[in-house]
Amino acid sequence: MSAKVVEELAPAFDVEEPLAAAGPVVCNSPHSGRAYPASFLRQSRLELAALRRSEDTFVDELFAEAPRAGVPLMRAHFPRAYLDVNREPYELDPRMFEGRLPAYANTRSLRVAGGLGTIARVVGDAREIYPKRIPVSEALSRIEQLYKPYHRTLRKLVSRAQKNCGIALLIDCHSMPSSAGGRDERPRADFVLGDRYGTSCSSAITDMVERTLRAQGHIVLRNKPYAGGFITEHYGDPATGLHALQIEVNRALYMDETRYEKSAGFEAIKRDIGQTIEAVAAFTIAGLVAMPDAAE
Repeated sequence: MSAKVVEELAPAFDVEEPLAAAGPVVCNSPHSGRAYPASFLRQSRLELAALRRSEDTFVDELFAEAPRAGVPLMRAHFPRAYLDVNREPYELDPRMFEGRLPAYANTRSLRVAGGLGTIARVVGDAREIYPKRIPVSEALSRIEQLYKPYHRTLRKLVSRAQKNCGIALLIDCHSMPSSAGGRDERPRADFVLGDRYGTSCSSAITDMVERTLRAQGHIVLRNKPYAGGFITEHYGDPATGLHALQIEVNRALYMDETRYEKSAGFEAIKRDIGQTIEAVAAFTIAGLVAMPDAAE
């Protein structure tokens, strides 16, 4: 990744800290980045509108009330189509690159097979991003200069929360298309909560978030079709006091999915999410989530 690209992306991500002392909750928006490097746009065979189909557009803004509830909010500025931090660091498709990948790269995951590794091969309905192979050195540079610093910062936030409060809850913030596409045009739920089927987050937390959203009038599902990705799986370990919950928001609630514009419903959904973050922050601060027993 060239110095010019680094400058274009500066900062590559940021953290908005709360005004008051932070509790155990951290919010993270890894896919809402909209800063597309000019060199990437030149590399791509697709127009910007097509590349943006993989964005969680405006999700960072939907969760923007988090700092007022004492919750830090981390967000990527680089787009998911350029680098996906919700993957393993070296989840790479060898067919995409000119040159040999490191021996430790995971080239056989289901996500790689689907074209959605750390460096994505496709967006949307399997549309190829690149017209030809890209240098493997470029992929490794994106990982070194963006992926690794991102996760170092995220781990520090989570570790700080646990050190201060005994537990930590990472809320991973995402959005989903209003329908699955193809033949399945059925409307989806308003929110999908992913806790890896109870393995990444205490059921008390997931239950509480579901109750809050349902009380606001929303349709809520758990783990289907989204149970949580790399971040939820690798940051959540309830036995050690680390909890990770993925929240997917239906884009039809707050935006025009074709024009990438906010809709009339944006402020109402932002308000509901803000109230939910306040409620879960109070819930965890009050000690209603059991801390791991040090004697076990």
